[in-house]
Amino acid sequence: MNTIRLGADGPEVSAIGVGCWAWGDEPYWSSGQRYNSADVAAAYQTSLNAGLNFFDTAELYAMGSSERVLGQLAAGNSQVYIASKFFPYPWRISIAQFREALRSSVERLGSRPIQLYQIHWPFPPRRVEYWMDAMAEAVQAGQILQIGVSNYSPQQMERAQAALEKRGLRLASNQVRYHLADRKVEKNGLLQLCKDMGVTLIAYSPIAQGLLTGKYTLENPPPFLRRISRATLLRAQPLLAAMQRIGAAHGGKSQVQVALNWCLSKGTLPIPGAKNAQQAAEFGGTLGWRLSSEEIQTLEALWP
Repeated sequence: MNTIRLGADGPEVSAIGVGCWAWGDEPYWSSGQRYNSADVAAAYQTSLNAGLNFFDTAELYAMGSSERVLGQLAAGNSQVYIASKFFPYPWRISIAQFREALRSSVERLGSRPIQLYQIHWPFPPRRVEYWMDAMAEAVQAGQILQIGVSNYSPQQMERAQAALEKRGLRLASNQVRYHLADRKVEKNGLLQLCKDMGVTLIAYSPIAQGLLTGKYTLENPPPFLRRISRATLLRAQPLLAAMQRIGAAHGGKSQVQVALNWCLSKGTLPIPGAKNAQQAAEFGGTLGWRLSSEEIQTLEALWP
């Protein structure tokens, strides 16, 4: 349970990953105010000490600063598995622009092949197949090792896989929002399709940007940008209470650890964001135990 295979034929990585969106980000996550570079460095080292070696970033995060920070921290460590993303802005319509974006990401990450490179969103005007051809060329050039997508629907994911198969390659992952309070990928069939195709579902926002931590209440609401309404906070209280009881039954596990362990039970790779050593250590404590089927049913019944 401590590792998961990335794609049908990829390497084993830690079953819990580390999301690096907040690393260096000021507007949304308040880098430099609520935490600093020393906190991020401690989060990185604590993650490694806890057995977490999968780190997810993107060129869009802090406009490249997240990649740069991660590249500096991971320099010389071949055991760290790095995933990043290309953002297809509407004005990025050529392979040349893709290559330049990839070159810049490789440079910021330390001038080594990116283990997993993902298309961040399936935005027009280019079709799914166009960017998959660009990805295939990057694999053949040795710039990236595996190909992933993010926020792709079941149909878009099937098209991506079909395009890659023509080049003798496979799709490794699809990164989508998935947590106890947002289970759309179960309803639209994406979760099952990933399992059928051998594609790893990487779950971003697995603790719902703080909703499932238990630290936010009606009296202590989250920052405005999190967009968690009072109605949602109120609705979450029975679920959070059950998560607290279940965590206590497993030797004092936190609500965060219960939320992440639920993601593991679904065969997904959750990537919570760690901004300091305390958070990283808490995420690492998700490994080595498992929710029972009865506990999973109890949680899901409270947020159908």
